[in-house]
Amino acid sequence: MAEIAFSLPDLGEGLIEATVLEWLVAVGDQVERNQPLVELDTTKSSLELPSPQAGRILRTVGEAGDVIEVGDTLVVFEVDDDTAGIVGSVPKQKPKRRRVRLNAPDED
Repeated sequence: MAEIAFSLPDLGEGLIEATVLEWLVAVGDQVERNQPLVELDTTKSSLELPSPQAGRILRTVGEAGDVIEVGDTLVVFEVDDDTAGIVGSVPKQKPKRRRVRLNAPDED
């Protein structure tokens, strides 16, 4: 098994922190990708932050009312070794094959 930490992402519009309102999961819970993890409050709005991946919750950081800064660890997942690593992946692109006609077609 491997551990993967998930940090508070940049929530946009110059926000640098968020306040934990309520954890929607507990240590030991098995979660799926996109399942709501925590309800946060910023100076602009309240939101539910979804899980970036499936796994078991090992640790949560912060209690209701605690302020978490962007980039600080928010939750730690335990995942199978074969699913550890980068969350999501970018498909490899093959170089485009150009078909250029070098000679004008024969017109009979």
